Amino acid sequence: MTEHLGESGLDGVTLLPHPTRPAVTNIDYLEAIYQALITTPPNTAWLVSTGALTNIGLLFQKYTDLAGHLRGLSIMGGAVGGSFTDAPMGKVKGEGERFGNWTPYAEFNIYCDPEASRIIFSHPVLKSKTTLIPLDLSHQVLGTQGIRHTQLYGSNEPLDPSRARAHHTPSALRALFTQIMSFFACTYAEVFSITEGPPLHDPLAVVAAIDPDIFDDKSGERFHVDIVTDGIHSTNPSEVGELGRTKVARLPTSQEGCRIPRSVDLAKFWGTIESAMQRADSVSPMPTISREDLEKEGVFSGLE
Repeated sequence: MTEHLGESGLDGVTLLPHPTRPAVTNIDYLEAIYQALITTPPNTAWLVSTGALTNIGLLFQKYTDLAGHLRGLSIMGGAVGGSFTDAPMGKVKGEGERFGNWTPYAEFNIYCDPEASRIIFSHPVLKSKTTLIPLDLSHQVLGTQGIRHTQLYGSNEPLDPSRARAHHTPSALRALFTQIMSFFACTYAEVFSITEGPPLHDPLAVVAAIDPDIFDDKSGERFHVDIVTDGIHSTNPSEVGELGRTKVARLPTSQEGCRIPRSVDLAKFWGTIESAMQRADSVSPMPTISREDLEKEGVFSGLE
């Protein structure tokens, strides 16, 4: 199975601007992360992880004072299963229903480095500062056709596609993000049989840092999180076993642990996304693209 945006993580996207400067490679990335965080006032910085936890695990092992300095850590990763929420988890041909997106049990970010993940979730200081956004939550937040229409034209535009077409040409920035989500939608429909729209994963981990109150954690539910590290990375599912599986146990109210929300206020979440899109669009350096060129790139496919 390939990643949901292709082998590169951005496949299917043709509107992404070309870089204007080379990538910086000769940098101590752990030191750079540490300095960016430790120079903030205590209990103000929030670290957001949207990929494998390798670098994050190394960071807190190297700089032991950082965990106490942070206000919070939010992680997009993991899949609980067992009807943890009522989100559609998907079906894969030949396997049936499953809750992992990389193996039947494991989510990609955790599966990539389960040992680093276990270090983070067992950290005595971090575990009470951590918010986990698993697939059980992100699969509630689907980029439906209506959501993608708003993403393309903005919240002030009419929902009638014919009126939107006559009104104006979408900006290059909005077209880019719509193209990304549409490609994602096709992949999720083909691989996981989720046809209503693709789930948004990483933005939820960001919103957890800036507006944590839009998440419902059942009045303070907290969990002990353990990661299965037994098994091998293999293309043979029978050899992988439960490697990378996220196991959680609800803690008594008197004990501190990881916050794993059960749901999110969708109206407020999508409002935050649209607000961010408007701000980004107002300062975007991307050049204007004609409607004809956007049509050639398939931006309007499935929306008009």
